[in-house]
Amino acid sequence: MSELPPLDASVLPQGVRARFVRGINGLRVHVLEAGFDPPGRPCVLLLHGFPELAFSWRKVMPALAGAGFHVVAPDQRGYGRTTGWDADYDADISPFRLLNLACDALGLVFALGHRRVAAVVGHDFGSPVAAWCALTRPDVFRRVALMSAPFTGPPDLPFGGDPEAAPAEEDVHAALARLDPPRKHYQWYFSTRAANADMHHPPQGLHNFLRAYYHHKSGDWPGNQPFPLAAWSATELAKLPRYYVMHQDRTMPESVEMPSADQIAVGSNRVYAAIHQFGGTIVPKTAAALVFRLGSRVVRAKSVTIPQRPYLGFGPKDQRAVLDVVSNELARAFSS
Repeated sequence: MSELPPLDASVLPQGVRARFVRGINGLRVHVLEAGFDPPGRPCVLLLHGFPELAFSWRKVMPALAGAGFHVVAPDQRGYGRTTGWDADYDADISPFRLLNLACDALGLVFALGHRRVAAVVGHDFGSPVAAWCALTRPDVFRRVALMSAPFTGPPDLPFGGDPEAAPAEEDVHAALARLDPPRKHYQWYFSTRAANADMHHPPQGLHNFLRAYYHHKSGDWPGNQPFPLAAWSATELAKLPRYYVMHQDRTMPESVEMPSADQIAVGSNRVYAAIHQFGGTIVPKTAAALVFRLGSRVVRAKSVTIPQRPYLGFGPKDQRAVLDVVSNELARAFSS
């Protein structure tokens, strides 16, 4: 496994650093940190999901550090620049059991000099890891926040009963394969030998595949309208978007939907929505990027302060409304 250097400071917000912590349950862990100076601050541990990295937390880390915390976000085992794990398909997968991932988190916390954690926050795949951290070591992980993936608790044990006598559950994967058209669960697909190559070398190119993947899973894709399923059954699961329950004969790159040019433009303007909601200053580089919204005339670059506004939302229509308001503010400032 090749070893990359820590993330360069140029891609991180001010006050966030990247480094390696060695000897963590057999790993060399790549971590992002904020609020590390002065030492002795209470720790907040951020555990990313799939397909994500510690980098996913970079924009919230300065705010948490500003609130007085030592903020730590590792690339978890199997991700990013953390090394010491075996990526071979036929390798032993027991090191990736959730209890061992909780041990990774515990070892990292102790290596950084903390006897306890003010809060462990898990998103997506990081959510069950955070849950098992709090469940197994509540003396260390004092609070837990779970994002996007609820925890159903530890499995039941067959006390006083015969586990062989329990009624057999339907093989949902076999049932999905019998549907018309046949389907498969995305996690089942991810466990296949071909999946890594499919997604590492997609026909549309890696950049476009990742853009399509994240768009398809986002709130900007119109098909994402959450609703409760009636049961864990093939017919109910088949109602999920096709990046979750895929057509059996398709790869993930063949299953996701590329955003349109308009959707890309809307998504790229989320930063302006945040400025509109909370107030702030648009610097010359950002202002120049908004020239296309100000007509064909050329404007001189200067910073523009946008006052705080009521929250409008983050759907496509909201984004366009917010951008219009910000553009109007810019137009007035640039015409003065």
